[in-house]
Amino acid sequence: MTNYEEISMRFIKRLGALALVVISVSDCTNANPGSKHYDPVDVGLRPQFLVDGLEDSKLKQRLKACENKKFYKSTFSIGHRGAPLQFPEHTRESYVAAAKMGAGILECDVTFTGDGELVCRHAQCDLHTTTNIISTELNSHCTVPWDHDNPNPGSVKCCASDLTLAEFKTLKGKMDAANGSATSAEAFQDGTASWRTDLYNSRGTLMTHKESIALFRELRVGFTPELKGGDSGANVQIEDVFGSQEAYAQRLIDEYVEAGVPAHRVWPQSFNLDDVLYWNANTDFGDQAVYLDSRPIDPNNAETFVPSMAELYDAGVKIVAPPIPYLLTVTDSGDIVPSLYATTAKQAGLEIITWSLERSDLRNGSRTGTDAEGNPVATYYYGFDINPAAQAIKTDSDQFKALHVLAQDVGVLGVFSDWPATTTYYANCFNVK
Repeated sequence: MTNYEEISMRFIKRLGALALVVISVSDCTNANPGSKHYDPVDVGLRPQFLVDGLEDSKLKQRLKACENKKFYKSTFSIGHRGAPLQFPEHTRESYVAAAKMGAGILECDVTFTGDGELVCRHAQCDLHTTTNIISTELNSHCTVPWDHDNPNPGSVKCCASDLTLAEFKTLKGKMDAANGSATSAEAFQDGTASWRTDLYNSRGTLMTHKESIALFRELRVGFTPELKGGDSGANVQIEDVFGSQEAYAQRLIDEYVEAGVPAHRVWPQSFNLDDVLYWNANTDFGDQAVYLDSRPIDPNNAETFVPSMAELYDAGVKIVAPPIPYLLTVTDSGDIVPSLYATTAKQAGLEIITWSLERSDLRNGSRTGTDAEGNPVATYYYGFDINPAAQAIKTDSDQFKALHVLAQDVGVLGVFSDWPATTTYYANCFNVK
């Protein structure tokens, strides 16, 4: 038995087939952070900056004590579109950065070109905000091109399906942003938020799904492709290219089979429950298929969980991945605790992954104002922090408080992060595997 197989079997026996398998560095990532057989990663300065900003507590003391240790890859740390806090999402550069800061799993959101090739983009129609397309001759191919004579920042729409693969590969990725009041293509593309950066916009290499598989293998990380839904406003629909949604879902799996990637290294995801059930019933990749749950529910009212957690489990769903605010709530004393959604999902036998850390401007805390009734309003990923009696997330450092509850009390398998160094630091410090 190889070193990789020995490590995989030990982990599977301990956590079961649903666990995020920690693979050795010879294949995926590090199973034993204390071992000298694995190369350390570089988490950089940001995690320590965040730790320093925490109020004095046992959590801060524990995290502070880790600042001089060596850090290793962890499957708890998932690169959300790579490392898009600073690097253009779904580009080679973003993926490499995420792996170098310890992400043990990387995400390629999967959509398609007009000639039927799978590519890494967050949506079928986001090229106008994530690439330089409207400043190129390919602008004329867009579903709704940028109108240089009558600027149309509110309606421009450029889709991967508007292009062939060869055309798609000529584009350059940029930070996902747009200036909604722009009167020129250049100004439209210059909308990056102040808490992000354009420092790494000079290179943004777009990738096909197949290229991401090869790269992730080279980087020795796991794979979590997300099958993106179609855009009803696009000129080309999923059925036009693949014939059916099922064929589209199968095509994603086929590219891993063709590449010889074993199912236990892949966590296919979809917001479409039918995709998850299809993979479960028709492929070997169903055990780790992830249902991305964004149903319009109240995380603390079980009557809104339709279907229920037990019904999801009985249907064959094994892993759910809701956004962070579905999993947490804040008490009147300001403590962050698991939500009813979190406890009910675990009671039903479901494992949990969540998204996304480091995707919010928390420099002034989670709150963004009040609603018409005077109740607190918080930024999306911290929408749980709206108890009028107490605010839990007061600084960017406090995201470690939320992460701590997600790991220790909710018991999530992994956390997507726009800057994986933060989750890598925590996972190593608390020996989360």
